[in-house]
Amino acid sequence: FHSLGLGDPVAVSALSGTGSGDLLDRVVAALPALEDTDSVPIGLRLAVIGKPNVGKSSFVNRLLGEDRVLVHDEAGTTRDAIDTFLEFEGERVCLIDTAGLRRRSRVDDDVEFYSRLRATSAIQRSEVCLLVVDCDSGVTNQDFHIGEEAWNAGRGLVLVANKWDLIEDRGPDALARFEKELRERAHYLRWVPIVTTSALSGRRVRKVLEVAREVQRERSRRIPTAEVNRVLRALVDRKQPPQGGRGDVRIYYGSQVDVEPPLFVIWSNRPKDLKTSYVRYVSNGFRREWGFEGSPIRISVRERRDAGRDPR
Repeated sequence: FHSLGLGDPVAVSALSGTGSGDLLDRVVAALPALEDTDSVPIGLRLAVIGKPNVGKSSFVNRLLGEDRVLVHDEAGTTRDAIDTFLEFEGERVCLIDTAGLRRRSRVDDDVEFYSRLRATSAIQRSEVCLLVVDCDSGVTNQDFHIGEEAWNAGRGLVLVANKWDLIEDRGPDALARFEKELRERAHYLRWVPIVTTSALSGRRVRKVLEVAREVQRERSRRIPTAEVNRVLRALVDRKQPPQGGRGDVRIYYGSQVDVEPPLFVIWSNRPKDLKTSYVRYVSNGFRREWGFEGSPIRISVRERRDAGRDPR
């Protein structure tokens, strides 16, 4: 072993662990000194999600300006969620490159099963998810399912249409048709910003960070209670709640009680009789007034027996 010229060998036993501590000491001593970044707060956590082989890792490498994560033509190269950091306009951003998510019925080995668990966990610990789709080969239902998973988890969402440079007709009309088709195929995409990019050339890749940061601002907005009730009063005046079989359904007032994502509470005398379609009507009215682009909003209807303040 000495004759190999690789330095003093370390005798270890993988079975009993003998010598493993000495080996670890040698490895640590050989590592280069790292900058102390733990004290620098993370401004934004972004999870890069999507199907296998849509260019997620290439997109991350282009953002970082170097080949930090492995890229290969074969689908499924990324097996684990990989955290990397970059500075963007004075803010420290955490990028989480995830394994490609296939339909659960097609996850056929243990490695892919746990890869999917880690990708789902990455969604949970992120603030905004970047849904990368391959606009050259076409957007599929699986793309929409992945986006819906992040949306239902309450995360902000940006749709990144990658490989846009491969589309022959890339004019404004083609882009408008592309966006219209996507928003018609998935209802939640009506509220999600769409950014066309090319990870190969770097076109509009940094734009995604700007949009993601704005989505997080929207996700963190808090609307004053007086403003909530002004808009709620106008919505009720325009369209009364459908009446149930047990008497009048009345809406008294509302308030925003949480952020990330925005959560509104509406008090009613008969919350169980307030139809889902009417709650959706109120939600759409809130969006028209305040936007919340890229962020889901949630509405909880609670019971209040007294008359309270009636926005009608």
